Amino acid sequence: MAQIAVAPYVLKDVIMQIGTDTYEMHCSSVLFTPSTSVLTWQGLTPAAAFSDSTSPSWTCTLNYAQDWVTANSLAQYLSTNSNTQKVAIFKPQGVTTGKPIFTATLIIAPGPIGGDVNTVQVGTVTLGVVGVPVKTVAP
Repeated sequence: MAQIAVAPYVLKDVIMQIGTDTYEMHCSSVLFTPSTSVLTWQGLTPAAAFSDSTSPSWTCTLNYAQDWVTANSLAQYLSTNSNTQKVAIFKPQGVTTGKPIFTATLIIAPGPIGGDVNTVQVGTVTLGVVGVPVKTVAP
């Protein structure tokens, strides 16, 4: 059995682009998550059992600072562009040569307004992904 090397990374110096604008200054978290379901069918005998899984569907969850003052802030962008599809480019390790770049088409949805007193107002929004995120490598 081969020993497989591992190269974990710390999420910092990220680039998060949605449409033509970058929002890494607005976000504290970007998370693409797949979801699948297991389907089973049982016939009338124990030998007549079937299991399979569905194709994954993806979401993109963003945690961000609510900014309702700055023109084109992420909070305002999400509200203004609700129900549209926008291409997003996520570079978890910046623009370093040889590092991964993920591109996905997001279905934009608005996020929350407000929150707890005496805290920085933040929001979390989960956006649909059309298809799957595509991984490339920075040249």
